[in-house]
This record gives sequence, C-alpha cells and structure tokens, in this order.
Amino acid sequence: MNANPRKRALVTGGSGDLGGAICRRLANDGLHVIVHANGNLARAEALAAEIVSANGSAEAIAFDVADGEATRAAIKGLLETGPIQVVVNNAGIHDDAPMAGMSETQWKRVIDVSLHGFFHVTQPLLLPMARTRWGRIVSVSSVAAVLGNRGQSNYAAAKAALHGASKSLAREMAGRGITVNVVAPGVIEGSMAADAFPLETIKQLVPAGRAGKPEEIAALVGFLCGEEAGYLNGQVIGVNGGMG
Repeated sequence: MNANPRKRALVTGGSGDLGGAICRRLANDGLHVIVHANGNLARAEALAAEIVSANGSAEAIAFDVADGEATRAAIKGLLETGPIQVVVNNAGIHDDAPMAGMSETQWKRVIDVSLHGFFHVTQPLLLPMARTRWGRIVSVSSVAAVLGNRGQSNYAAAKAALHGASKSLAREMAGRGITVNVVAPGVIEGSMAADAFPLETIKQLVPAGRAGKPEEIAALVGFLCGEEAGYLNGQVIGVNGGMG
C-alpha cells in the first residue's frame, strides 16, 4: 500500500483465467487487489507478485467460499485493516450432467460455490462498506443462466439465482452509494471453454464467430467497479458475442 490509500478489492476465484484478468484490470485501475483462490494459494500468490512487480498493489488469500465458517473467519481478518469497498464474486465451478443422470452431490456442490459462496463472501462486507457510503459489488454469472444450457441445470440455476439476489441487494444498498451488478459472459477463452467448446461449435453457437477474451470481460467489470458507473445498478449485462 502506498501513502495514498487505495480502495481494496476482493476478487474470488481470482487465480483462474477470467479472475486473473479481472485482478490485473482492477490493479491497473489503481485498486489494491486481494487475489482469492480456493486451494491453490501458490497460483494466487504468483499473480499477486506479478501485479506488484508491475507497480500495482496486491495480496493473496485462500479459503473455500462454500464453507461459511472459513469464509467468515477470512473476511474478519481482512476487515481488521479496513473496509473492502469492491467485491467481485467470480468463484464458480461446473460439474455437468443431464439432470436425469445428475447426482445430488453434483447439484449441491455447484450451487454451494456460486450461490452460497456469494452470500458467505458478500454479507459480512456490507455494513463496513455501507459506513464508507461507497461500494461496488459485481458478480460473474453466465449466458447459461439466461438461455439455459444442456447438462448445466445446476450451474444455470446457481448463476440465475445471482441475478435475483443482486437485483434485490441493489435496492437495499443503493441509498448508501453501493451498486450491485451482474456480468453474464458467453463462451470465453480459457481452460473451461477449451474443454467444452471446440472451434466449430463456437462458430455455430456465437454470432460473432469466436470466443471472447478474458480481458473483454475484465474491461466491463473494471468499468462497473469505477466512479463512472455510479448510476448503473441492479443490472445483468451479457457479454456474449450476440448469443442473446
């Protein structure tokens, strides 16, 4: 941290492909970025070190967002040095199967991470954020939550729930200068897309004929986390190359 205190941003799932792009963007915009990982702390630490070497400000932390007790303990530790005014709920997993063949474990674990993780992380940050009368909450959803996708009823359910929760939270917090929005990416380059979407499939699914770049999602997240987006609240914004 420098002499001019930077606003602090927590990015869950910050060590992944999309999360990493978001962390780099927020750091470039002048925020102190807390890079979160689930199990792979070393990867989060490497990204934080990369940001610091580029004259940014960052640190790394690891906890399981699906574990309420562990998350509350980690958040409590972070809040000891001041409020966190920006939170990007990017943590999520998918475990695909047609619902007819889906196990209860598959259903619950995906929802635990994306939906319960959103609550576990965001809820303890709200009152400290509200006292500053400024905050930005952005959750990363998916085009699957808007259009549906075969084999992803659990993932689509978890992400669609973020839309309703975010619209409700936006109404609760708007009077305190806090915005709550959702970004819903389509097919984005990275390890998750590479496994599921061959190039020919992408050309058929996406009117733009290509996968999006993580940096294209990060650009929107960066805008939503900035001063200029203060009147943009309670929205779900698709970034999907025209898919819908």
